[in-house]
Formats: sequence, C-alpha cells, structure tokens
Amino acid sequence: MAKPKRISLRIFALLLLISTSSFQLLRASDDADDDAIFYDSFDEDFEDRWVVSQKDEYSGVWKHAKSEGHDDYGLLVSEKARKYAIVKELDEAVSLKDETVVLQFETRLQNGLECGGAYLKYLRPQEAGWKSKEFDNESPYSIMFGPDKCGATNKVHFIFKHKNPKSGEYVEHHLKNPPSVPSDKLSHVYTAILKPDNELQILIDGEQKKKVNFLSADDFEPPLIPPKTIPDPDDKKPEDWDEREKIPDSSAVKPDDWDENAPLEIVDEEAEKPEGWDNEPEEIDDPEATKPEDWDDEEDGEWEAPKIENPKCEAAPGCGEWKRPMKRNPAYKGKWHAPLIENPAYKGIWKPQDIPNPDYFEIKKPDFEPIAAIGIEIWTMQDGILFDNILIAKDDKIAESYRETTWKPKFTVEKEKQKEEDSEAGSSGLAGFQKKVFDLLYKIADIPFLSAYKLKIYDVIEKGQEQPNLTVGIVVAVVVVIVSVFLRLIFGGKKKPTRVEKTNVEPAETATSQGSGENEENKEKEESSAPARRRPTRRDN
Repeated sequence: MAKPKRISLRIFALLLLISTSSFQLLRASDDADDDAIFYDSFDEDFEDRWVVSQKDEYSGVWKHAKSEGHDDYGLLVSEKARKYAIVKELDEAVSLKDETVVLQFETRLQNGLECGGAYLKYLRPQEAGWKSKEFDNESPYSIMFGPDKCGATNKVHFIFKHKNPKSGEYVEHHLKNPPSVPSDKLSHVYTAILKPDNELQILIDGEQKKKVNFLSADDFEPPLIPPKTIPDPDDKKPEDWDEREKIPDSSAVKPDDWDENAPLEIVDEEAEKPEGWDNEPEEIDDPEATKPEDWDDEEDGEWEAPKIENPKCEAAPGCGEWKRPMKRNPAYKGKWHAPLIENPAYKGIWKPQDIPNPDYFEIKKPDFEPIAAIGIEIWTMQDGILFDNILIAKDDKIAESYRETTWKPKFTVEKEKQKEEDSEAGSSGLAGFQKKVFDLLYKIADIPFLSAYKLKIYDVIEKGQEQPNLTVGIVVAVVVVIVSVFLRLIFGGKKKPTRVEKTNVEPAETATSQGSGENEENKEKEESSAPARRRPTRRDN
C-alpha cells in the first residue's frame, strides 16, 4: 500500500504547484492593471476615445479593423498616399521624472512599408499651444518614438524635446544609430524604457536593440548638455593668414627638353594589319528585304533596305578599313609645374577662437515635459498599417506581461504561417533561408562602426530583396564592405587635418516643423536607358 500513497502525494504536489502558479499569474495580472497608466487594446471602436484631426490636410481615413488572420482589432490606416492625424488625451498627465516609465505599442505593416511612418508622438499639455481637433505636425511633443522608412531613412526613431534653461528654446535630440525597421509584414511591438538613472532602453519584440544614457554626448545628436565653449561667431581670419603648407618653388625653371605640346598618344608605326582582315563593310543591306507595296516615294522618300551584320565578317579578325592603333607616347610629359616647397609663411589651418557658450548648462537629469496625450501624425504611401495595444506603464515587467499576452500569440501564429508560405514558395526552403540572410544583414548594418556605411548597406540589401537570386552576391558585397572598413581602421594611416569653418550658433528650436525626425517624402528616381540601335526601313523626311 506504500506505493499508491507515494503516487497520491506526487499528484497532490503537482496540483499544489499549478494552483500556486495560477495564483501568481492572476496576481501579476492584477498588478499589471494597477501599474498600467494608460492602455488601449482597441477591442472597442475608437471613435468615442480618440479625436481625429479636422485639419484639411489630414484626409486619411482611420478604421477600426481586424488584424489579418486574427480576431484582434486595431487602429487601421486604410488609404494610400494620405496624411493621418489622431490623438487621445490622457485622464492625467504622466510625469517622466524620478520614476521608470515604459512606452509600448504594436504595429503591423500588413502591406509592407516603402515610404511612410508608423510612430507615436507623446504630446505635452495643451497649455503648450495645441488642441485635439487641430492636432497636426506643429503640435508640441515630449517624445516621438517608432518606425519610419522612406528612401534612405530606415530607423526606429527616438526623439525627445528638451527646453534649454538658458535660452528657453526647445531642442530636438535624436537617438544616434537607431535600430532599423523589421522588413516583414508581421506584428511587432516597440518598447522604450525610461529609467530614473538617465538610462534609455529600446526593445523590438522584447529584444533589447539599444541601451543609452540621456546625458551622454555619444548617444544623442545634438547632445543634451551643450559644449562649454563654442567657436567665436565674430572672430575673423586675418587677411595675411597663410594656410598653404607648401607653395611652388619660384626659383625653379622648366628644363629645356620639356615639351609641353607632345601628345599623350601616338600612332603605333610598328603595328601590322592582322592576317585575314577583311576590307568588307561591317554592315550591308539586307538582301532579303523588299520594298513595301504601300511605299510611296513621293510621300515616304526614297526607300532604303535595312542594314544587317555582314556575314563575311563573322570569321575574319576584323572588317572595314584597317588603321594602325594608338600607343602611349614615351616623350609625353604634360604641362610643366614648378615643384612644391615648404611655405615659410605657413601658419596652419585657421579656426576661430573658442569662447564660453552662452547656452551651456549642467543638469543631473533631463527636465522632461509631462505627457498629456498620445498622437499619431504620419504621412504614408502605404495602407494597411495597424496600430494596437498602446501602453504606458510604470514598470518594464508590466510591459513584458502585456507583450506575452497580447503580442506574442499573434506573432507566433504569423511566424508559423510565414514559414509555411516561404517553404511553399522557395525550393527546399530557399526563400526562408534568404529571409534569414537579409534579417542578419540588417542587424550587421546596425553595428556602430559601420554607421558611416549604413545607408549604402541598406541600398545593397534592398536590391537583393528585389532580386532574391542575387543573395550570394549581396552577402559577398556586404562582407567586402565590412572587411574594407576593418582594414581601414587597422591600417588606415594618418588622418588629414580637418578644416574648421566658422559657423554662426543661433539658439533656436531645431524642430522647425517638428518633422526633422519624421519621414521625408521619397523622391522617385527615373531610370533611363539608351535606346536600342534602330535599323532604318524608311528614310526620314
């Protein structure tokens, strides 16, 4: 009887464990509700909660629609090539000081994203000068966060606006080297975690893509804390300041045997006509061509047969009149110039003297403006952009619990469906392999030391996506870029001196239209090709 008792105890222990876990999940769910400062699942129609801008330029129609393949609803961008603006006022303004604040939302680019934005703006209180029904590009925000792609732009923005306590102007500070936008049509969740110790984390699908410090000059452009000194805008270069390190030797004389008129190339007198060269013309009249019956010499002009390649030239090394080739002239020296010598009057590259920066200040923490509303103000060439599960929370654990319950189940289903489609479309899973390769290349492009070549790498990757058969070539091209940069870093040699130019520093809000961090309209590039050679069948009048 001892053995059955042990089995009962095991079952009891398992039931107790399940009960405990369930209780903890329920408690975590309750805590999530308590710590979610704002949350909108869009399960219900948005019209009684969100306000659509009534400005004429925002003609795009928002719709309450299901995500493709799911019963889950979201806020849908329903038309192409439109501007959209919609805003949700919060019950209470959210302070971004002294506590952790998590900003999170989902987007699904159901028809892809070639040119457009899918970001959110976290707006300042309306005392800053805006109204819900007049929400537009000029409405002042504290933070702008989310994906944007158009032309050379491919990034997940994080921009915050901060008031300079000296000048009183609001300045946009852009995250340097932001992560790129996922290049598929799946649901993705974007998370920004603002910590009280000045740390910012950017997550995509729960994976950390960026970790920076608000006070670091290496992480934002322009840096939050201005430089202590700036070039004096009133300083001017003296008229006698000589920046020429070397000058022509005035005592040098051109050699007597230097012939400046000697040509670069001369006829190769030693060349001989190849054996078998045919003096026949390269093209002849097509012997099989006949004059059309409806040809009228008076109206159409004298008829000429079209030209074809001369068949006699196919076996010959060449056809037509033979001429001796040109060769490099050994007597060529080109234009004579006096050699350069050290300039005794050289003073170096001039630059204005530094003066104390009148806008300089020191702070221990950013003085963020509170968030009073959430707005979506975008211009896009694509429809099918779906926003969902917009969240503001006090704790990143709360945001994680929402990701697990709202985003992950959808993403898992979509990912499995994509694998099936890739498997069917590609031979032996080739399409899926190519997708992994391109995803990896996008991650490689985000490596900081490749930032100067990021746009070029994006261009190469996008061409490869348009022509999947070039996958191997694209990989080789990116590897060549990486190796070249690596070798340059190691064996790059001395850097050339940088010319310092005087710039006028004007304290001003860098966001003249608040659109410097937003999508720029994509300029279409027209491809031109040379017309094919036309063999005339009629004489032009």
